[in-house]
Amino acid sequence: MDSFLSRIRAPGACLFGTWVKLNSLETLEMLSWAGYDFVVIDAEHSPHTFESTYRSIVAAQGFGMSALVRLPDLHNQDAQRVLDAGADGVLVPRVRDLTDARHAIDMLTFSPVGSRGMGITSRAGRWGAKPIPDYLAHGDQQVARVLQFEDQQALDAVEDILDLPGVNSAFLGYGDLSLSSGKPASHPDNASRVQKWLLACQARRIPCGTAVGDAAAAARSREQGFSFVMISNDAAMFGRAASDALKSLKE
Repeated sequence: MDSFLSRIRAPGACLFGTWVKLNSLETLEMLSWAGYDFVVIDAEHSPHTFESTYRSIVAAQGFGMSALVRLPDLHNQDAQRVLDAGADGVLVPRVRDLTDARHAIDMLTFSPVGSRGMGITSRAGRWGAKPIPDYLAHGDQQVARVLQFEDQQALDAVEDILDLPGVNSAFLGYGDLSLSSGKPASHPDNASRVQKWLLACQARRIPCGTAVGDAAAAARSREQGFSFVMISNDAAMFGRAASDALKSLKE
């Protein structure tokens, strides 16, 4: 299977996935059976430990899905370990300005350009069996380095951030944009920022993603030009299905 980054770079591509908040092989397998293209293991807003993140990466990829990881925070010390675990991409939350973006790209890029160290004896290097040139090329060219734009300051600086060497994908967080601006995502000011952000990504051919609550919103995102979209999350899907089943009985 082509890398996640290669697939979202394809003209007209739009892949669909979901957030993974549960430490569950069973739900991962069911997501693969349902046909999801990828999952994002959410270490920021869930109880995932590094060990559960690692096992979820391995399982998701074994089930035929791409596996990305959202780090707990911008300065998380597990970035190197997540890359060594073989994640197809890393989402870096709360990138607010050029300084944050430089830090994010630095920790996700091999030395001497960045500060990522060689872990050829890790899973990403097939425990030492992968030729070093292939390991380095994959890490630099095929791993999605996804900067999360989540507040108005970042969206206003989108062009400077996207022009930073090494940025190869971007993510728009509607929820935190609303928090930072004090206005709903649909407000004309935010709608204008989002449109500017989309156009900046498209002009640079940088794949862009977002997260939405349901299939209808995902379809609208595809029409807007997003390259990858997360629909809800595994815990919410289970909770909603359980609630709907009992609600129908009570009614």
